[in-house]
Amino acid sequence: QVQLVESGGGLVQPGGSLRLSCAASGSIFSIRTMGWYRRAPGKQRELVAAITSGGTTNYADSVKGRFTISRDNAKNTVYLQMNSLKPEDTAVYYCNAVVLISGRSAYESYWGQGTQVTVSS
Repeated sequence: QVQLVESGGGLVQPGGSLRLSCAASGSIFSIRTMGWYRRAPGKQRELVAAITSGGTTNYADSVKGRFTISRDNAKNTVYLQMNSLKPEDTAVYYCNAVVLISGRSAYESYWGQGTQVTVSS
């Protein structure tokens, strides 16, 4: 009932920038929190950044000061601006949204398909 479509991944040199986008669509009544997670090879998935509908943000310590999460509530879209990228940022990045579907009474968590970010010279 809800689809999350990510875009913006790719290959970038260390110190470069990328902007990820994730658009949610479907029978959405409201979205509570939207966020980005990542999974690097051989590691567990970790939270990168999240933002509430009111604009409160939360970042992993490893990306503070380099990444910025933002959200367009009218478009049900979340963005992740990634600056000063490092090789250790290489991972598959997943979009997450906590959504209340129209006609239901509980929020549910949905995931995008993932987009690869590779930081390498």
